[in-house]
Amino acid sequence: MSSRGALLHDSTRSRARRLPLRFALLLAALLPLGCATTRYVEVRTVPRSPLVDRLKLTSYNGPQPTERTMQILRQYDLTRDLKNQDPRVVVNKLQAIAGRAPSAEKLYSLAELNYLGAKKIEVRDQGAALDLYGAAAANAYLYLFDERFASTRNTYDPEFRGACDVYNGALESAMRIVRGRGGLLPGHTHKIESDTQEWNVAVVIHGGRWLPDDFDRFEFVSDYEIRGLANHFHSYGLGVPLIAIRKNHLPERPDAQFFPPQLSFPVSALLRVLPDVGSPTEGGKTQHHCVLELYDPLVSSEIVLGGRRVPLETDLSTPLAYLLNDPRLEEAATDGLLHPDRSQQTRGLQMLEPYEAGKIPVLMVHGLWSSPITWMEMFNDLRSNAEIRKNYQFWFYEYPSGEPFWVSAARLRRDLAKVREVLDPRHGDPALDQMVLVGHSMGGLLAKLQTVDSGDEFWRTVSDHPLQELKVPPTDRDQLAQEFYFHPNPSIRRVITIATPHRGSKFANSTAQWLAARLITMPEQIVKGRQDLYRENPGKLRDPSPVEVTTSIQSLAPDDPIFPVMLAAPRPAWVKYHNIVGEVPDQGIVGRIAEGTDGVVSVDSAHCEQVESEIKVEADHLTVHRHPLSVLEVQRILLLHLDELRSFPHAPPPRLQTVLVPGQGVPMPMAAPARR
Repeated sequence: MSSRGALLHDSTRSRARRLPLRFALLLAALLPLGCATTRYVEVRTVPRSPLVDRLKLTSYNGPQPTERTMQILRQYDLTRDLKNQDPRVVVNKLQAIAGRAPSAEKLYSLAELNYLGAKKIEVRDQGAALDLYGAAAANAYLYLFDERFASTRNTYDPEFRGACDVYNGALESAMRIVRGRGGLLPGHTHKIESDTQEWNVAVVIHGGRWLPDDFDRFEFVSDYEIRGLANHFHSYGLGVPLIAIRKNHLPERPDAQFFPPQLSFPVSALLRVLPDVGSPTEGGKTQHHCVLELYDPLVSSEIVLGGRRVPLETDLSTPLAYLLNDPRLEEAATDGLLHPDRSQQTRGLQMLEPYEAGKIPVLMVHGLWSSPITWMEMFNDLRSNAEIRKNYQFWFYEYPSGEPFWVSAARLRRDLAKVREVLDPRHGDPALDQMVLVGHSMGGLLAKLQTVDSGDEFWRTVSDHPLQELKVPPTDRDQLAQEFYFHPNPSIRRVITIATPHRGSKFANSTAQWLAARLITMPEQIVKGRQDLYRENPGKLRDPSPVEVTTSIQSLAPDDPIFPVMLAAPRPAWVKYHNIVGEVPDQGIVGRIAEGTDGVVSVDSAHCEQVESEIKVEADHLTVHRHPLSVLEVQRILLLHLDELRSFPHAPPPRLQTVLVPGQGVPMPMAAPARR
């Protein structure tokens, strides 16, 4: 547990007994979120490989050839040579036999024997091992693609998959040796020399989303075991799945400012040996020209080899889990709640993949005491769907959840405007005008406030006097205008709210507010500004007033006057709303205590009128957005969004009109309903 989490436990233990029972249960559930204990990946003792069992790589008497390779050796009286300390003895003899009477079975046995020989000598002679790994991959390739065996090749034969595994395993082992020598840099050609061969390997990136300078280093997916994600999306084919770690560099790409530090992303590597073999070098070594192709599996899932389309071996989940293993990501949730003043530098929109014009953004907004990490279960599942992967790009919003939700909503409006100006300053990408927002808990309120027209109603919860009549510094006036005057964002077309307190939450009671006021440290400038506002404008502000609210816990109180205004606010005709309600199953003591709620938000508060769809999921507040039924519902909505866009591809975007925001004196674009 982090020291910050321990301090929180100590400061609340003595008062927990006096809290209402429901709030005590909530506190017990939420406190662990402040402890950075989740491990999303762990290093394996032995790298994961189907060859471990197939070739008995870790057994006491291993490694050993398969029985079918042993049969080939018995047929040609080569079993005694297998015991030779130099594995190249039996390989060379079988190679000569295969040259005289080639067959697919001999090629597979050669691939297997070369791989096993490399494993035996790799520790003491990496150069010779590199030779043998190269020969293993080459023979496996011939087994799979040589046209001489096209009529007899049987893809149902387990040996066919075995050849794929030997190719992948040999390539990965060779890449490990080369990585240890400082190679594998994209955009460069590396010379790899072994005892008898020279390999000139050009490293090329396919897919176009990542640049050569974006690559810092690689980790091998097979070294890691996923712990923190429920589902592991791994596809089978040829190639080596990798974890690429991004490097910061200058000049930076425009979207790089939205990448988290040490961003990791999936890559699949495949070695293609070019047919033109050059003359021997001066030292007598055989010279090969190869291309190590690095594919983005989110863009390419298959390639062409030997004139045939071949699936790539890919892994989308392990690189994501590797990124999430950084404990700082979990600590951000507690910092954002308890120290909004300290977390301003980390707030903002985040991307885990490069921006792609033509793909619709799905912006996911976390809730109270949370961070973008809370979405990774759903993101991992949604991204596995090829149709969604092809048409959507996922963005995440991080904000200090200790602030009142309308303050964070105002920041989100500004940040959405910023990302549009950075990525598409000329507004030439129509996909950015089809945005979908998904919000969990308090994040659903932030999302919803991007699409309502507040008019003067929000401000009237603060004062009956126009904002411009109040005595307040210009910067504070602008801030108040942004927080209490909302207009629909014309680029947002759907909003999905999950376990959102549309009418507040009874957990934000007086006890919770008292505790929050003592634990949450708000920026001094904001607190002082609110105090000055009351002092300079006696009798002009309501009592109580939303400007007195300084924490998110206070802002979620059911009696907060903002909620009825939000429920009654006009909605733009171009936005469609969907809702997911959580409810704790009526089982056991927890189910009886939390009856009619998800443990935090009541079913009545989470219910939403005038929505395109609403479903109820048996799950508590902390897991409802990870529940399979919630993920499937969001998937359904995203696919529906695509179907409707295809049905009406030329629907006009919302028209913009310019309005003057009271108190600001500057024009702000306001969306008017599109003509139907």
